[in-house]
Amino acid sequence: MLNLFLQFLINGLLVGGVYALLALGVVFIYRATQVFNFAVGDMVLFGAFVCWSFLVWAQWPVWAALLLALLVSFGLGLLIERLLMRPMIGQPLLSMIMATLGLSLFLRGVMSFIWSTSTVSYPHKLLPGQTLKFGGLFVSDELLWAFGVAILVFVVLSLFFQRGRIGYGMRATAEDHQVAQATGINVKNIFALTWSIAGLVAAIGGVLLASRVGLSVVSTPLVALKIFPAVLFGGLESILGAIVGGLLVGVLENLAGGLIDPKIAEITPYLILLLVLLIRPEGAFGLKRIERI
Repeated sequence: MLNLFLQFLINGLLVGGVYALLALGVVFIYRATQVFNFAVGDMVLFGAFVCWSFLVWAQWPVWAALLLALLVSFGLGLLIERLLMRPMIGQPLLSMIMATLGLSLFLRGVMSFIWSTSTVSYPHKLLPGQTLKFGGLFVSDELLWAFGVAILVFVVLSLFFQRGRIGYGMRATAEDHQVAQATGINVKNIFALTWSIAGLVAAIGGVLLASRVGLSVVSTPLVALKIFPAVLFGGLESILGAIVGGLLVGVLENLAGGLIDPKIAEITPYLILLLVLLIRPEGAFGLKRIERI
């Protein structure tokens, strides 16, 4: 029984690393722009589908398909900011959030038109897929690589956000767009860079996710929605919270599905979401905002 528990615990941690990476993309946008991106699931799917297209339709090697998918997703983020979010600078936050919901539906329709609603998978493994044995435990080499990639992206983005002039500009913009502009920060450039990086992160997470569960316009965005409980558990502005939240969702999902019932695994992330909203709406690592009236 102990080995079984440890097996699902390890699997959950490794899968949770990918969830945490995707959650980081949501936090990254929110910290810089105060906008909660509801289109993240579709951005994840878009990057994964672009990589699949270069692999299957163009017959490109894996490294080239991955590189082009990252570039296209970076460009998608830039395009979203330029055509959708930039005209809304200074507008109520609710309007900007609703715009991301509209973006989600738009991307879903475009992807359904291009790639249909059928489920597809990558023609071959993008990462090594052998199973490693440690004592009585079995660990997927593919999951280990995915976890390693996620950790690398965490470190790079954390350093980028916390240090340097651009990171300062992002933090200042998150506090108040107008004040940031008054101090000489180019808010438009900050928005563009933030959304572009978010597109890049979504593509990386999408490829890692799709290599395990396949690609579907219908189901893949639903899988990506599991990151919302991770984000809200940690707090909308906490990078550490996104990491912890993603790992927690992965662990509890795998433990519930493996030790109780596979059907329970599908609702576990949303039970976490409900509990967080009831007990600590600002998140485990979030700060309560006190406003003077």
